Amino acid sequence: MLKSSGSVGAATLISRCLGFLREAVYAGFMGIGPVADAFIYAYSLPNLLRRLLGEGALTAAFIPVFKERERLHGEAPMWHAANAVLCALILLLGAIVILAMGMLAAVITWAPVPLHSELAARLMFVMFPYVAFVCLAAVFIGLLNARGHYFMPALGAAVLNVVMIASVFFLAPRFGAHLHQQIFGVAVGVVIAGLLQAAVQWPMLRRDGFRFAWVNPFRDPTVREVARKMGPAVLGVAAYQVNVVVTQSLAYAEARNVVSSFNYAVRLMELPQGVVGVSLATYLLSELSGLAAEKKFPEFRAALRDGLRQLVFINTLATVILLVLARPIIRLLFEHGNFSPANTGLSAQALWSLAPGLLFFSLNSIHARAFYALGDTRTPMRISLVTLLFNLLLAVLLIPPLHQAGMGLANTLSAAANTVLLMYGLRRALPRFGFAEWMHDLHGVLAAAAAAALVAGGLCLGFQHSLGLQGWLARSITVFGSIAGAGIAYLLVARAMRLPQAVELMDFAISRLPRRGRRSR
Repeated sequence: MLKSSGSVGAATLISRCLGFLREAVYAGFMGIGPVADAFIYAYSLPNLLRRLLGEGALTAAFIPVFKERERLHGEAPMWHAANAVLCALILLLGAIVILAMGMLAAVITWAPVPLHSELAARLMFVMFPYVAFVCLAAVFIGLLNARGHYFMPALGAAVLNVVMIASVFFLAPRFGAHLHQQIFGVAVGVVIAGLLQAAVQWPMLRRDGFRFAWVNPFRDPTVREVARKMGPAVLGVAAYQVNVVVTQSLAYAEARNVVSSFNYAVRLMELPQGVVGVSLATYLLSELSGLAAEKKFPEFRAALRDGLRQLVFINTLATVILLVLARPIIRLLFEHGNFSPANTGLSAQALWSLAPGLLFFSLNSIHARAFYALGDTRTPMRISLVTLLFNLLLAVLLIPPLHQAGMGLANTLSAAANTVLLMYGLRRALPRFGFAEWMHDLHGVLAAAAAAALVAGGLCLGFQHSLGLQGWLARSITVFGSIAGAGIAYLLVARAMRLPQAVELMDFAISRLPRRGRRSR
């Protein structure tokens, strides 16, 4: 589990680092303001559809079916099922893109909307084809994951980030002299990035034996089965993304600068969520689906339990770092160009309210995939409906007085409610799961987290006092020195308390180091 999810995590880490570079370039280019709000809001809906149709519901519904075809019937029926689902997806995505672009064109042409809303609609019109390309890329990645390939498919997101960064320097200046004109060059870069992310997956799929052939999706039983499971999965696996878009819509109507300042906090929180939570969930969906298909439920419980224990252990440290070092991290990554010190404070407020939800967001990804591996997509759907309504209520109550901090609190509290309900549902589905066993280690995790927080805070204050706040080198030493100290303290305390997660993780890391003096045979 550590090896396979670690491969995804390593590739995801590369992609997320490039994502941070992208956000740093975006921050210097557009800062926090009406143009940045319009671009981020316009990007949020295509991005939501990507996560619902591509990374979320479709792969969660299809991969268990794909694995079942492979194990029970062989490769030929497996690839036939893949072609049937891809043909259905092409038709669905084409219809969605054409319909959405038509509606946006009507709004731009005839609807009396404010200037900033018109800018957002125009940007969304340009970016909407991105949905089709990136959803296909997500399905390609899911197929490769199901075949045991993790590292190279996950690097596709790095290609996406490189193209988006390049668009700021090479495309944006060609669209005009002002920011509200140049931002359309960045929007075009988003579409090109989605196309290339899908294209880079194709050669590996071909090498693995896939050959595309048109299959009539309206008569195929695999498509009907996936569609039946996919509907509930839309809400089950993507509750967090829906929450973000709902709160962004309310915030965009409520006040300026809220959406863009919150966006940078989300990007920071998504680093550990992607490297740890999504990586483990990606591995576990394929692994648990195979175990469920073979009716190996004791092994199913053990794999899921170990995944949850490692997730809580690693992301607790990440939560502490984000809370204690929110302002120094944002200052290092984003404070340059049009991103001012005042903008740093706004984004830090959002991160302080959002970071406590990191564990809940990650746990929800794994719990939902456990249900999907068992063939149950309805339970997560029902739970998500409840928590989405709860999130909407919280957003209405908290955003007007607290702005970006209210957005973060709404997402954190609704994600916590989602986690509690999913755990309750999973306990009913797997009566002998053993929640008490993995929760027994929480006292040791909390003690290690307290030590990490003290070390991180102390080192940060010391570095800032001696080095100051200005200059890239001083800021880097403050952030990375504090993170390193917190990580060491966390692992030492956890190892001293004999937490199995710490022992397993450290032993695994040591085993991956090259051994000196090993003779070749």
